Amino acid sequence: MPVPQRFQGVMSLPAIAAPMFLVSGPELVRACCRTGVAGSFPALNARSNAVLGEWLGALDEVATDPQCAPYGVNLILHASNTRVEADLALLVEHRCPFVITSLGHPGQVVEAVHGYGGLVFSDVIHAHHAKKAIAAGVDGIVAVASGAGGHAGTQSPFSLVREIREFWDGVLVLGGAISDGATVRAAELLGADFAYLGTRFIATRESMAPDAYKQMLVDSSVADIVYTDAVSGTDANFLWPSLERAGFDRAQLSRSLGKGKLKDLADEAKAWRDLWSAGHGVATIHDVPPVAELVARLSREYREACAQPGSAACRGRT
Repeated sequence: MPVPQRFQGVMSLPAIAAPMFLVSGPELVRACCRTGVAGSFPALNARSNAVLGEWLGALDEVATDPQCAPYGVNLILHASNTRVEADLALLVEHRCPFVITSLGHPGQVVEAVHGYGGLVFSDVIHAHHAKKAIAAGVDGIVAVASGAGGHAGTQSPFSLVREIREFWDGVLVLGGAISDGATVRAAELLGADFAYLGTRFIATRESMAPDAYKQMLVDSSVADIVYTDAVSGTDANFLWPSLERAGFDRAQLSRSLGKGKLKDLADEAKAWRDLWSAGHGVATIHDVPPVAELVARLSREYREACAQPGSAACRGRT
């Protein structure tokens, strides 16, 4: 399936800045979209439905600018999210270009967003989740593979993308340890239409992450990433220095502490303020640049990868 029209001619490289809990906000999204990377943020990063309305209003200019990449909003469909209907109504009102659903059946969102011509992507960690989302009518699948920040899966990106491509020819986005232009190109060669970059965009000037969080990313390596369910009841990747500071024992974190059940979203939010997430892409993060500088670097690296002998043509406007 061709890349959706809204993404054509406005992308510096085939990349989406992933929606990151307590990190992504309007400033980061605006900076990404203006430099040719699709930006996104979780609806729950806005402290209330009213604040979400303000954020969307601030992004209306981006949404209607034909020179900007599109922006998206992540909608958590878990039963404990009491704001789903009200937040979805605002997304419809502001005609949000694309919506990313997580932790629930996207059927209601698909109907509402398709009503104004928007797109719906659904994030998954397994092929069977992808099949359910496809049956619900989504426009794209976000495959969150091993090595991603936050609630990452355990399946190799090589395996996950190729498995999904056996039954899905629509838009496919791949996330998991993608932090430079070469890995964006690698995702494309695997069969993904877009790369999903999270951790790399935490360490930018425009992200809402505290400066200490950004510096921890610069100072850390993959050895500092711990995959545990102790924080939210669902496995996720976290920075060990932040867990150690909170008094966790690393040996215990290797065991199942959360019993595999997602906690109440309000309780999880409190935990994630001090316990900082990151993916394996931290291995190549060494600075905290402005988004414009980072995207220029990613674009250059991407094109260098495309220029390798025998490589197929790459996509991008610059």
